[in-house]
Amino acid sequence: MKFWSQFFIPTLKESPADAEIASHKLLVRAGLVRKLSGGLYTYLPLGLIVMRKLTQLCREEIDRAGGIELAMPHLHPAENWRDGPRWAAAREIMFRADSAGEGQRAGREPEFVLGPTHEEIITPLVKTEITSYRDLPKNFYQIGTKFRNEIRPRYGLMRAREFVMMDAYSFDVNDERAVASYFAMKGAYEAFFRRVGVQAIAVEADTGVMGGSFSHEFMVPAEIGDDDVIYNEASGYAANREKAASALVPADWADAAPAGAVEEFATPGVVTIAALEAAPYAVPADRQFKTLVYIGDGKPFVVILRGSDELETAKLGSLGFTVTRPATPEEIEPVLGAKPGSLGAVKGTFKNEAALAGIFADHAIRLIGNGTTGANRDGFHLRNVNVTRDLAVTRFGDFRRVRAGEPDVKSGQPLQVRRGIEVGHIFKLGTKYSEKFGAVFTDDQKQSHPMVMGCYGIGISRTLQAVIEQSHDADGIVWPWNAAPFHVHICLLDPQDAAAAEMARQLGAAAERGGADVLIDDRVERPGVKFKDADLLGLPLRITIGGRGLKEGIIEVKWRTAKEAVKVPLTEAEAHITAAVTEAASNAGR
Repeated sequence: MKFWSQFFIPTLKESPADAEIASHKLLVRAGLVRKLSGGLYTYLPLGLIVMRKLTQLCREEIDRAGGIELAMPHLHPAENWRDGPRWAAAREIMFRADSAGEGQRAGREPEFVLGPTHEEIITPLVKTEITSYRDLPKNFYQIGTKFRNEIRPRYGLMRAREFVMMDAYSFDVNDERAVASYFAMKGAYEAFFRRVGVQAIAVEADTGVMGGSFSHEFMVPAEIGDDDVIYNEASGYAANREKAASALVPADWADAAPAGAVEEFATPGVVTIAALEAAPYAVPADRQFKTLVYIGDGKPFVVILRGSDELETAKLGSLGFTVTRPATPEEIEPVLGAKPGSLGAVKGTFKNEAALAGIFADHAIRLIGNGTTGANRDGFHLRNVNVTRDLAVTRFGDFRRVRAGEPDVKSGQPLQVRRGIEVGHIFKLGTKYSEKFGAVFTDDQKQSHPMVMGCYGIGISRTLQAVIEQSHDADGIVWPWNAAPFHVHICLLDPQDAAAAEMARQLGAAAERGGADVLIDDRVERPGVKFKDADLLGLPLRITIGGRGLKEGIIEVKWRTAKEAVKVPLTEAEAHITAAVTEAASNAGR
């Protein structure tokens, strides 16, 4: 057990000025962390205890799923990343670590970088150490510090430049085994978050720069989350906004017949969807074709949406090339023949269609049937444009952002949207990295094959704050049992009373016998201060011992989640406390 007077818990009455959300305020006020600089935090003793508990829970579940722990360097040769498949995409978020500042010279590539993740390190390692199918499968993991150059760090540990993560990497002989490894890790994640005491929803997710065939994010529902979760409780469908799909266009949808010949009409100064909606044109947004131009692998390509829809940029990854940015007006005009605002994709209207990498249309434009689009001539639009007859579409796909109320792909019932905090991500990578680094194995027929990989990450430090964001009230933190820095908080109201101090030690020992970690507040402070701090810290069980209570032959026991304290006779106190903490630990799944 720990005594507050001999420990270090610097609580604050006021929230720091730069803390925008409840969990960030409580992290600082309850004395768990202190800010060094933007995105950089020192873990104070209470925060470090929680981090160690979360780390151990994570370690136990990953071990149970077959993980093998190792530790890789934080400092990486930049050559490893340049040799890998994502240097161009990842270098912007990486800190460089050049010796004596030599690498900072303009135009010079870095010699070393600080690791944001370790695919480029583990894959060459496995290549040199594993060569036979007899040595597979393997799943290596580590728990350590990562570094990412967040342009705008915020929300405390939620978006930090230095953070603690569990990252794991599985290697299998074929796709079927890789899928088994993937779902074993998915089960380990579910067990970890359940034991931590936080609600985390597994949602379908975009693979992003990591690549691979599919992935899941683990999201903690919270209003301040930086991602939208699209879901339907009845069907169990859940996806992040970058991956979410809906049944807005039924599978049996029949395309509309042409409504008449295409007509050009003048629209001077009309360069937005809203302007075309207004008088005198009065074309509803959902009857307009929106034409966007992006650059991918160095070439422009076109995306067509309904005017009422928004592009979900991450979905462009399904096109099979690297999308870098929107095209500039200077890049668009020589190809389409007009500036943005008058663009379209009607056959025969392009200035240089051969320069395009393709014309990709969202499925939802089929709901328009016949609509209005730019004429590829500044100040002019076309009406009666039929999807099937008139548009030069290379391929249809899902490129739009799903909205609340659209039909669920599984049940047809309305989808809901809520914010969430990403605390974990798993990817089925396939052979993207093993092929690039030559990580192959020999089968029983002496044939060589690339290993099939998966990768997995849990944000340990982010999970700490996510627990607080999900479990707090107006008075402070409400810790789940397994995540709490201490389980039992003994408020000793008369620390100089020898009998009261001895009773605190006895009850602390009784709680420890039940498996609890105990904090005794033995400060010489007013009871009101101690109770305020107890609510702020939010430890699960509070025991109050005072001289008056001892004279009456009682102590008070209060769970953090309860409204009222319970008076327990001194003769029953030890047994009561031991039983209470034993039951709580059992219910928490220790």
